[in-house]
Amino acid sequence: MKKLITTENANDCGVLGKWNATVFYVDRKKCWLITNGLTKYNVVLTDVKVSDFSNIEQIFKDALFSQLIYDGIITDFEIISSIIGGLDFLATDNDRSTTGFQNQRLEQLDWWKYEFGSLKNMPIKDLTNRINTSPIHIGKERKMSDYTDSVEEMRKILTE
Repeated sequence: MKKLITTENANDCGVLGKWNATVFYVDRKKCWLITNGLTKYNVVLTDVKVSDFSNIEQIFKDALFSQLIYDGIITDFEIISSIIGGLDFLATDNDRSTTGFQNQRLEQLDWWKYEFGSLKNMPIKDLTNRINTSPIHIGKERKMSDYTDSVEEMRKILTE
């Protein structure tokens, strides 16, 4: 992973903003939970190997596009690719909100690991959809209108 991290500051994060990634393991296979900081939308990459690092940008875009389709957010791949642009891997910015959110999602995934047994039995798109449709709070106040889910938030951004 350290080979991917750059020391340059990337100021322009695009329409979707920054994404945070964290590593977790299922059956001794390295998996990534990638979360959008703005919408809390999640994508899971499974069985990531060092040899995949040279194609990680395409792997991420393909996984994001297929998850968007699974979640009912149908859009053109070229639009998604242009919105994301190039991927920059930066050292942590200590975004405690997103890190806490990811830790909660990892706890859910941990629970499901025991339900399905092994990585090959885990329906990753379905589990990610379960995460993305869980109620979340976005906003500063405690109004009911501030509660939504990640799919709706991502749909709002992509249809604007």
